Amino acid sequence: MNKQQKQLAEKIIKLKNEKRALLLAHNYQRSEIQEIADYIADSIGLCRKAQQEKDAELLIFSAVNFMAESAVILNPDKKVVIPDKNAFCPMATMLPAEEVKLARKKHPDAAVVLYVNTRAEAKAMCDVCCTSSNAVRIVNSLDEERVIFGPDNNLAWYVQQHTNKEIIPIPKNGFCYVHKLFSEGDILLVREQHPDAEVLVHPECNPEVQRIADFIGSTSQMYTHAIESPKKQFVIATENGLIDRMKREHPEKEYIPAYSGAICNAMKLNTLEKIYLALKNEEPTVTLPKSIMKKARKAVERMTEITGC
Repeated sequence: MNKQQKQLAEKIIKLKNEKRALLLAHNYQRSEIQEIADYIADSIGLCRKAQQEKDAELLIFSAVNFMAESAVILNPDKKVVIPDKNAFCPMATMLPAEEVKLARKKHPDAAVVLYVNTRAEAKAMCDVCCTSSNAVRIVNSLDEERVIFGPDNNLAWYVQQHTNKEIIPIPKNGFCYVHKLFSEGDILLVREQHPDAEVLVHPECNPEVQRIADFIGSTSQMYTHAIESPKKQFVIATENGLIDRMKREHPEKEYIPAYSGAICNAMKLNTLEKIYLALKNEEPTVTLPKSIMKKARKAVERMTEITGC
């Protein structure tokens, strides 16, 4: 942090303590935000932390909109504020609720599993939600032999490799533009430059990238794997915010970006200045219709029932 950022960070921490608020930051947030966050994790991990902190009534959710919606779904009695109301995940907007409804009509015998990276109104129309870390387990736990799965096609492909069920992806081309930036050529070149490094990739990456990985997992799984692995070098194929966290918390190892331009513009909309204003004014708040919230919570809770977490 520079001097100005440090001064602002101190003001945020002071105000946060006065208001007994929680600052929750996703792994892809700016480094200076991660440094003062109460918790850093993936989206569901942050929501679970918020549930555990019974005394906190104000949540500053430094991430993208669908994640803040998940916090509202799982913490209906708490006020959820997002620093930048324009921080929308492009992939989450690719699957409107109407398309889920049409897919159900077209495939009435199929279960509907939606990635948590969806808007609340879509979640409200599925049978169960999943994360990138538990998607395979969720799908394999279902009685149905056909599963409508969305919105990320690459995660759907990954699940298909680990199940005998038929996976029906919706929409036809749902994707995360950041993970689409990684190419097989990039991975092979970095691997040639660092032959002793393990290659860790996210299941939102293209199939050809997944095929040459040493490990495929969510941001939390990649983080844990790197800590526990005896290896000292890792090539990381996900948004570079996770690398910032790894370098700061475990500097004894080396983390090499598979592509240095892997930046999520929506995630980076949140800044220290916006977090300070969000804390001070307690807005913009994230709210949901009660009917949507109730239905979406059922889908998320079913995921918890299946996985135990």
